Amino acid sequence: MSASAAPTAPRTDGPLHSVERIERAVRAVRERFAVTPRVAIVLGTGLGRLAQEIDVETAIDYRDIPDFPLSTVESHAGRLLCGTLGGHAVIAMQGRFHRYEGYSLQQVTFPVRVLRALGADTLFVSNACGGMRPDWAPGDLMLIEDHLNLLGDNPLIGANDDRLGARFPDMSEPYDGELRALAHAVASSLRIPLREGVYAAVAGPNLETRAEYAMLRRLGADVVGMSTVPEVIVAVHAGMRVLGLSIITDACIPETLEPASLEQIIAVANRAEPQLTALVRGVLERL
Repeated sequence: MSASAAPTAPRTDGPLHSVERIERAVRAVRERFAVTPRVAIVLGTGLGRLAQEIDVETAIDYRDIPDFPLSTVESHAGRLLCGTLGGHAVIAMQGRFHRYEGYSLQQVTFPVRVLRALGADTLFVSNACGGMRPDWAPGDLMLIEDHLNLLGDNPLIGANDDRLGARFPDMSEPYDGELRALAHAVASSLRIPLREGVYAAVAGPNLETRAEYAMLRRLGADVVGMSTVPEVIVAVHAGMRVLGLSIITDACIPETLEPASLEQIIAVANRAEPQLTALVRGVLERL
């Protein structure tokens, strides 16, 4: 990984997740894209093909949106893609942010607040992850059923603004059951194998040790990654429906563990992109 920009300095002039800051960012986006999106999409590592499927009306660099962090990961472009996909107005984040880049979880999730304030009531999140089940293989797609937050932090810590969401949001079903059922139906119709399981989020940026993979399996995780969970927590807090999809890019079986590289991970993600793209488009068309 290479850094193209340093994380923005910590803010000292009030909370980042304030209605005023969110509205300021919303105004900057609406100056370029006046349509109200129904669906927001977070595109993860190596998932560029879906971005190519969007009929883009305008692309907005993150640096042009007040309080947006800047992507520092080489494979993340750092733009909002505004247009249509599957018959719906959408806004897609082409590049997300991670705790390991040095950002706070409030910075990581600020874009979700903005997407919600723009009108999106549904969030699709995607990622690349390591698979810890011997019967699953690199290149498989997994529907996220539930997650484990092992980041050691939570984006909701601090003062709560009831205008943005409840102080103690319920997380009994963070990934919407109806959307998951729809994803399975679309996958079946397209003959795309679709796993379903639990995603564990860890801080990174190093990959895990054998002992850590073994621990994660005992905790109930099927796959592991370094993203997604903070965005989902904030989306649920904001009242959004969430659909989470993962591409399993490497086998993380402690007994047979082999070294993995970013280049290998992205290559596997790229090979799986057509199926993910077809699945997301199919879900959108049936919404």
